[in-house]
Parts: sequence; structure tokens; C-alpha cells
Amino acid sequence: MVGAVLVGVLVLVVAGCGCVVWADRGGPRWTRVVAALTLGAGKAVRSYQRQRPRRVGNGGADGGDGC
Repeated sequence: MVGAVLVGVLVLVVAGCGCVVWADRGGPRWTRVVAALTLGAGKAVRSYQRQRPRRVGNGGADGGDGC
């Protein structure tokens, strides 16, 4: 189930990137809308990553990030 969700997200990301390229080359109006949504989502993710506090690691061999 989790794998299917991840594959679905991957398909959406690839399709969004394709629309960004197509819209840049003068594609139809719907590609410009999808491209704007894709770029907006990317900007929101980057903004969230900047605001998230960094945790200090425990100095372990794995970097201490818990992953």
C-alpha cells in the first residue's frame, strides 16, 4: 500500500516537471496552470524545509539523524 502511494507521488512529480518544461516551450494553457501549481508546491516545500529546526545529532556513526 505504501509502495503504491509512493509510486503515485513519483508519477505526479514527473508529470508536473514535464508540464513545467512543456509550458516553458509554449504549451497549451492547462500546462501553464499545472506548471504554476508544481512550482508553487516546490516553493512551499523549500520554505517548509528552511523553517524546520535542525536537530543536533548524538555523534553516532550514522550521523545521529534517526533515519
